Amino acid sequence: MSQTNKIAIVNKSAPYGSSNGQESLDMALAMSNFAQEVSLFFIEDGVLQLLDTQRPTAIDAKAYHKTFKALEFYDIENIYVCKQSLAQRGIDSSQLCITTTLIETTELPELLASQQQVMCF
Repeated sequence: MSQTNKIAIVNKSAPYGSSNGQESLDMALAMSNFAQEVSLFFIEDGVLQLLDTQRPTAIDAKAYHKTFKALEFYDIENIYVCKQSLAQRGIDSSQLCITTTLIETTELPELLASQQQVMCF
């Protein structure tokens, strides 16, 4: 019988300019297929990955942000977004492509401490 691990994937990178965003999303989906309890965190420029108004085709990039809507089918329900990161970038939570839980920066350490593994992208 396999053991379920609690895994946090912390997204700090902007959606384009590196493959971090796409790779973290792929990792989350793959880990959930192996019955791991995945929590996603979006902080700093990582909050930009969730913007619904992205137009990546203008820079010949893939629109991977549309895949975030599939998270619910993979039973990934713990999706946290830093309120301060949104505010610093002038983003309102209504502009995000999926439903998330907004957290304060001060809540992040406690939430990450409850995980067995933490991966940062």
